[in-house]
Amino acid sequence: MVISNSPLVSPDKYMGVNPRLKIETFQEKCPVAAGEDVIKGLTQTPKTLPAKYFYDDRGSLLFEKICALPEYYVTRTEAKILQDYASEIAHLTGPCEIVELGSGSSTKTRILLEAYQELDHPLHYLPIDISGGILEQSAYDLLKDYPKLNIHGIVSTYETALKNLNPSPLPARMIGFIGSTLGNLKPSECHVFFSHIVEALQQGDYFLLGVDLHKSESILVPAYDDSQGVTAEFNLNILRHLNNIFEGNFNLQQFEHWAFYNQTEHQIEMHLKSLRSQTVELKKLNLAIELATDETIHTEISRKFELEKIQEELRDLGLVSLKTWTDENQWFGLILCQLQGN
Repeated sequence: MVISNSPLVSPDKYMGVNPRLKIETFQEKCPVAAGEDVIKGLTQTPKTLPAKYFYDDRGSLLFEKICALPEYYVTRTEAKILQDYASEIAHLTGPCEIVELGSGSSTKTRILLEAYQELDHPLHYLPIDISGGILEQSAYDLLKDYPKLNIHGIVSTYETALKNLNPSPLPARMIGFIGSTLGNLKPSECHVFFSHIVEALQQGDYFLLGVDLHKSESILVPAYDDSQGVTAEFNLNILRHLNNIFEGNFNLQQFEHWAFYNQTEHQIEMHLKSLRSQTVELKKLNLAIELATDETIHTEISRKFELEKIQEELRDLGLVSLKTWTDENQWFGLILCQLQGN
């Protein structure tokens, strides 16, 4: 993989606006190399696409809309947990740099920043997101509201960003992976992801993890197939994104969103179903694929967890749980871990 260490925009632009802001981007220079996972996914049976391709700027904005939907319980439930316990988190960690994976609009991060600010801790925030547009906008908004905040943003995938973290400017670092994004990873991918977290931390550093817990199918399915069709639009946007970066000719009108709960695997699955027999090309990848009527492309899973099992997996890697918090319905869990030596 070829990585570029050039800023998202000119450093002079950022420094001229606010010296408390720095944004870097680490990305593949060659889009064809970046599309090897697309080729692999679309040429296997059943067809799949990596969830990371949801998140161009438009996809990120659509996801923000999903988070505000009445059916999507995840965001408001976790936000309430943070509101209730952010002060306790700040007391447990003391002064620390806050690193957030998949920062988006950083809405829930504000709850944490408020807690650390109330304790008069220095505020250092390192957002990581694959969408440069939403990361940049949210950074400017945060700087206006928090005069003592310093931001070092990284536009990148999680794995690449974690490998390129500089030493924390504060006594400790806390990597936050809040929301329910862990559920998008298969069990084997979870283990690899946690290993990357451990490698990015020093002994005594912290990991704050949000996990969506088992619950009724009647609550789960509407959260991923909402009445307004926003989730469907988000799912279809992955095809628009591929069209843009790989010169594709996916016709979004010839696909429909399909979401269901897989009771065996304890996960929501999202697919795009082909409404007709069709051929699709991605010119930059020199790829042509055939889709039969009703054939699907699997775009995302959202696994649901048990707190005890996740804590056990983390503990095996040296991430020892200090405290867990849940809401009154036991729908969502927040785990604060600390990296400890053998």
